[in-house]
Amino acid sequence: MHKLKLIVIGAGAAGMMAAISAAQNGIPGREILVLERNEKPGKKIYITGKGRCNLTNACEMEELFLNVPRQAKFLYSAFYTFSNEQVIDFFEHAGMKTKVERGNRVFPVSDHASDVIGALKRMMDRLDIQVEYHARVRQILTGEGAVSGVRLEDGREYHAGQVLIATGGKSYPTTGSSGDGYMLAQSLGHTITELRPSLVPFTVAEEDVIRMQGLAPKNVRVQIFEPAHPKKVLFEDFGEMLFTHFGVSGPLMLSASSVVNDEIAKDKLTLLIDWKPAITEEQLDKRILKDFEENQNKQFKNALSGLAPAKLLPVLMKRSGIPEGKKVNEITREERWELVRCLKAFSVTLTGLRDFNEAIITRGGISLKEVNPSTMESKLVPGLCFAGEVLDLDAFTGGFNLQIAWSTGYLAGLCAAENYK
Repeated sequence: MHKLKLIVIGAGAAGMMAAISAAQNGIPGREILVLERNEKPGKKIYITGKGRCNLTNACEMEELFLNVPRQAKFLYSAFYTFSNEQVIDFFEHAGMKTKVERGNRVFPVSDHASDVIGALKRMMDRLDIQVEYHARVRQILTGEGAVSGVRLEDGREYHAGQVLIATGGKSYPTTGSSGDGYMLAQSLGHTITELRPSLVPFTVAEEDVIRMQGLAPKNVRVQIFEPAHPKKVLFEDFGEMLFTHFGVSGPLMLSASSVVNDEIAKDKLTLLIDWKPAITEEQLDKRILKDFEENQNKQFKNALSGLAPAKLLPVLMKRSGIPEGKKVNEITREERWELVRCLKAFSVTLTGLRDFNEAIITRGGISLKEVNPSTMESKLVPGLCFAGEVLDLDAFTGGFNLQIAWSTGYLAGLCAAENYK
C-alpha cells in the first residue's frame, strides 16, 4: 500500500471526529485510515447515557471548564476550536436532530445512541475515509525519530507520516477499552499517569444503607469529607443519587468520584446526606411536630409515612434510637431532634470505588505535560498525536467527557490537516 497521510487508531468518538476533521480540513479521505479493533465503530457510544447518548452539554463555555475538575486549562484551545455549540451543529448538519434536557444535557431526539454513530459513519462515508475493523495495532513504527506507520497484530504494516492514538481508556473493557493506547504511547517514551476508575459508584460500610437498594432520591444534598477533617468539605452538591446492593451511585455520586478519587484511594470518607435540603432543622422539627400532633395516639413506626421514602423509614427509626412501638405522644423533644439530625445529616461511610468494569471514564492517562494543547501533538515524537480518553483528562457527568472527545479529536484532525498542507 502507498504511504497514507494519517492513521487513526480507534473508531470511537475522538477517533471518528479526528478523521472527519482531518478530511474536512484538507487531507483527502482516501489518504486517511481508521483502524478499529472491534467489529464496528463507536462501541462505547452505544452504551453511554443508558443507550441514549448524552453527547454534550448546552451550557455556557465557562461552565464547560468548571465541569473538568483537573487540568481544564489544557482544553482551552480544544474547546474554543470546536465548542459544544459546534458539536450540536455538526450532528444537526449530519442529519441527526438533537434536544436539550434537564441540566442542559444534549441527546438525540430519537433517544438512540446508534443515531450518533450513524451520523459519524455517514460523514466518514461522504468523505471517503477508509475504516478497517478487527485491526489491532501492536506497534507504532518510527524512522529517523519520527512516526512512519503502524504494525498490526497479524504482522501487516501501514505507513503514514502521522499517527493519532484515540483508543480510549480502561473503562468498560467489554467495549474494547483495554488500555492499548497507553502501551503504544509508553513504548515511544510517553509517561502514563496513575490509572483509576472515575465516574464510578462507591462501596459503603453500613448494612442498613445496602438494605435501601433501589431507592433513588432526586432532590438530596450531599457532602463528603475525611472523618479526621469534618470541616474540610471535599465535595458538595445537590441532585439525584441511587442506593445499590453494594453502596451508592447515581449522578451525584458519580460526579463525586471524580473529585474525591485521590482521597478515597488512601482512606475511608464520610458522606452526609441531607434528605430535606429545602428546609432548616428548625422548620423540619416543626413539620415533624405537626405530623406527631395529628398522629399522637399512633405508634412511632406508623406516624412517619409522609416524612420519608418507605425504604428509608426502617433505617431512620433504628438510627434515631426511638423504639418503633413508642406512642408518638410519648416521644421527647430530644428524641425528635435526633430524628431531625438523622434526616439532615444521614451519615454513610464510603469505603472505596467500584472497578473499571463499572467506570464511565478513566482517570489518568498520557501525561499532558508531554502533549501540545494547541495541536494535540506529542512533544516527544514528531507525527504522533492524541485525542480523547487516552489523555489524562476526565470530567463530570452531563455530556462533558464526550465534549472532550469531540473537541480534542477535532483539534487533532485539524492540526494533522495543517501539517499535510
